[in-house]
Amino acid sequence: MKLKELERPAVQVWSPASQCPVYLATGTSAQQLDASFSTNGTLEIFEVDFRDPSLDLKRKGVLSASSRFYKLIWGSFGNGLLEASGVIAGGGNNGMLTLYNVTHILSSGKEPVIAQRQKHTGAVRALDFNPFQGHLLATGASDSEIFIWDLNNLNVPMTPGSKSQQPPEDIKALAWNRQVQHILASAHPSGKAVVWDLRKNEPIIKVSDHSNRMHSSGLAWHPEIATQLVLCSEDDRLPVIQLWDLRFASSPLKVLESHSRGILSVSWSQADPELLLSSAKDNQILCWNLGSGEVVYKLPTQSSWCFDVQWCPRDPPVFSAASFDGWISLYSVMGGSWEVQQIRQADKISSSFSKGQPLPPLQVPEQVAQASLIPPLQKPPKWMRRPAGVSFAFGGKLVTFGLPSTPAHQVPQPCLRLVFVSQVTTESEFLRRSAELQESLGSGNLLNYCQNKIELTSLQSEKMLWQFLKVTLEQDSRVKFLKLLGYSKDELQKKVATWLKSDLGLGESPQSEGDDHNNRQQVFCSQASKHITEEASASSTFFDELVPQSMTPWEIPITEDTDGLLSQALLLGELGPAVELCLKEERFADAIILAQAGGADLLKQTQECYWAKKKSRISSLLACVVRKNWKDMVCTCSLQNWREALALLLTYSGPEKFPELCDMLGTRMEQEGGRALTSEARLCYVCSGNVEQLVECWAKCHQASSPLALQDLMEKVMVLNRSLELLRGPDGVSSGPATTYRVTQYANLLAAQGSLATAMSYLPRDCTQPPIQQLRDRLFHAQGSGVMGQQCPPFPFPRVVVGATPHSKETSSYRLGFQFSHQVPTPSLRPRIFTPLVTPLTPSHSSPYQSSRMQNISDYRSPGPQAAQPLPLGPGVRPGPQDSLKNAPVPRTNLQRKKLPETFMPPAPITTPVMSLTSEPRGVLSSQPSVPGVGHAPPGAPGELSLQQLQQRPPEKVERKELPPEHRSLKISFDKLLRRCSLSAADLKTKRKLDEAAQRLECLYEKLCQGTLSPHVLAGLREVARCVDAGSFEQGLAVHAQVVGCSSFSEVSSFMPVLKAVLTIAHKLHT
Repeated sequence: MKLKELERPAVQVWSPASQCPVYLATGTSAQQLDASFSTNGTLEIFEVDFRDPSLDLKRKGVLSASSRFYKLIWGSFGNGLLEASGVIAGGGNNGMLTLYNVTHILSSGKEPVIAQRQKHTGAVRALDFNPFQGHLLATGASDSEIFIWDLNNLNVPMTPGSKSQQPPEDIKALAWNRQVQHILASAHPSGKAVVWDLRKNEPIIKVSDHSNRMHSSGLAWHPEIATQLVLCSEDDRLPVIQLWDLRFASSPLKVLESHSRGILSVSWSQADPELLLSSAKDNQILCWNLGSGEVVYKLPTQSSWCFDVQWCPRDPPVFSAASFDGWISLYSVMGGSWEVQQIRQADKISSSFSKGQPLPPLQVPEQVAQASLIPPLQKPPKWMRRPAGVSFAFGGKLVTFGLPSTPAHQVPQPCLRLVFVSQVTTESEFLRRSAELQESLGSGNLLNYCQNKIELTSLQSEKMLWQFLKVTLEQDSRVKFLKLLGYSKDELQKKVATWLKSDLGLGESPQSEGDDHNNRQQVFCSQASKHITEEASASSTFFDELVPQSMTPWEIPITEDTDGLLSQALLLGELGPAVELCLKEERFADAIILAQAGGADLLKQTQECYWAKKKSRISSLLACVVRKNWKDMVCTCSLQNWREALALLLTYSGPEKFPELCDMLGTRMEQEGGRALTSEARLCYVCSGNVEQLVECWAKCHQASSPLALQDLMEKVMVLNRSLELLRGPDGVSSGPATTYRVTQYANLLAAQGSLATAMSYLPRDCTQPPIQQLRDRLFHAQGSGVMGQQCPPFPFPRVVVGATPHSKETSSYRLGFQFSHQVPTPSLRPRIFTPLVTPLTPSHSSPYQSSRMQNISDYRSPGPQAAQPLPLGPGVRPGPQDSLKNAPVPRTNLQRKKLPETFMPPAPITTPVMSLTSEPRGVLSSQPSVPGVGHAPPGAPGELSLQQLQQRPPEKVERKELPPEHRSLKISFDKLLRRCSLSAADLKTKRKLDEAAQRLECLYEKLCQGTLSPHVLAGLREVARCVDAGSFEQGLAVHAQVVGCSSFSEVSSFMPVLKAVLTIAHKLHT
């Protein structure tokens, strides 16, 4: 694609790769004359701005020259200085060499000419700066003159060798070696190239073509291989490019022949050593792949010869071409379209002819429009290759790759590209604590774990929480909860006894009465410490001890005062009025005693009247204890007394209501209390064993969960779950949505740190949420051999039959067959039921490597080696290569297939035995398209046979021929192996594989009956059977690989993979 263009009859040179922005310098060409026949020259510098969509170049500097130029070269000498842009050297007529300061040309300030030297005797056609020492400039002209100039001292140039060493001829090209700084090469019209060693100051080798028809016009060194160079010939009789290696200089390594006329210039890409540009007299510009010798890019034919092509040093896909028609064009080898440039050019021309009126639209011929599209390179260039790559993978894996540090030519072929898989761990503290938790859970030593947490925690609320969690693992948890809240029965008895003693010490009663009273108080305290639900016998004993041994006679008052009325009421048995009299006189103790004798209703009424009249700080507490209405207490008590409320629940609440009441108290603390009470509410949830509420409460306090914060939560959740398992059993604990979410988050974090097995152990086993199932499936398969012997989790994604016709009856039947195939029994004889004809997802002509590795081509859900096999075929269909579809049976009727309605309801499940419709292997997706004109029904079947009819047809027995006697030993050996493996297999998965293998080996026995196997396959099978009988399964696998490697895929694809699966299972069980 053309990017820029400039109308100049000039030679060109790019700015060095270190120069930014990119410049293109042009000097008036000495090989071209305009109509004025002027010999004056001009040196111009243009900025190349690809952001500008126009084709024009912006001129940044211009300088008049006394002569025209044969060659320009731009070196980086002086770039280390401030605002320096290097040096341009120009070769002119009469041996003139001129050096220009680029910075001065761009600034139009100081004198830009650094120096002019006229040492050569002819035109200076060859120039090159040393890529290692920028101050060294090589120049070549007529009479085999080569000078090496030191820009620091231009007085005396160095001359390699002497003119007497070679016949005088022009120097067409000079090039410094790109790897060795003291090697210089020169090209001559006679077709030879001379390689100079400047340390020895003499030529070390000369290469030339023996046909003597080479007329060298260009020379270029390999950018990476020091001993290789190319020469091009401008002779129309031999328009070739020769690739030479100086280690084998008797003949060229390669000869590139696609130009029809002489080649004028070549340019080797420094960004991709395999790309070489060439321009010739056939008006073509070609880009070669030197590795294959093919043309990978071809620029459309130009209108004139292009005498110079050059790659842009800074922008790898860009190159410039100078042609004899006076144009310099810039192109990109990455392809594109000229349509935009053509439209812009057409509009520019139209503006000159429109005269204020628009011209009619331009009708471009179709073939011209198609030709405007230029294809890009046929191979990705090296500069587009990633020098390095990195990607994170599941499980905290970091996958990296990089190009080898050694040059490409030094890398052995074939080269092994290394991909490094590293385990990235960013949360070391998180992993350490997770490992401690996992170890404690595994050993069951959670009490010590909780004690360590209590000792290491400095925050008082966290310390209290861990103390509560520890208590949940112990016996008598309620008593210990009360102690943690600050309430102990032993401490209470001591305090009460001390208080009573202090009150007695202040009295004036006699000593004997004091002792007697003290004894009574001790007895009372011992009785009061008992629970309110003691038996009546214990209470009677208590009151018997209170009765004195000697009593004086007592009288019943009969006066008209309160005592008299009370006596009369008691004598008549009217306990209700008696209680009312006591309450009126505020004799509450008498009222309560009388109410107890009057029954529960009277006692309750008396208690209510007492609480209504007697208001004290403790009356509400007394009411709660007596009424046992704990729900009202939880809802109405002050949140400042949440500890006391929790203590009441621990003391009085029954086991049925206790969790609910604790949750209510915790919820009220969260809703009505501040942040501090929200944190303390966790204690209520620990007491109730509500893990879900504990997690939700934690989430309110931790909006952004860091790994360590999540670890804190999971430590508490796991300890509480373990205590609940001890209390209720493993089946009595279930996770809520909030807990499941946090556990999944925790498992993901563990997996990201590489702890796959630990992450999988935390996932809830009975959860059916898709994210949990997908994570479990991913963790299971990411562990590889670490889960050997474990049951594979169910596939978490819906299966989709890819590539099948959505409404075809065969597809629907196949899906139903897959869905219910695991529910039907497996008979010994297979019915003649149709089977979708499916070809394997492998080429019919595979290499030995592909054949031996075919079993391993599966996705990560592959259950075993046999997963990559083609689906089993029906008894009437023989497996074959992909082109065997052409020979498949065609139905006799060509009726049009009816499409199923959108609201199609599948018929009833298949109840007849169907062996052909086995489960779809997990490693292979049924993506084979149906073949037009090929019916899936057996020959003779009606074209519109429905699925229901197929299900209702009775199975027909198929009589298989007996195995020939020479092959019976194979069946005996393989059946014996299957039985041995089935008896030794411990897991259901392996047994299921063996059952499927027994079915699929029927294909082998059918082929043996039909005699369609080649002799070398039969010989291999006999050798495998011999290894099986000897118990050498590893050797049997090796023989199997040899047989597969040298056999036709279509011949062995139906039975060899399953045979390998059986051998692999036997080898594992044997070891």
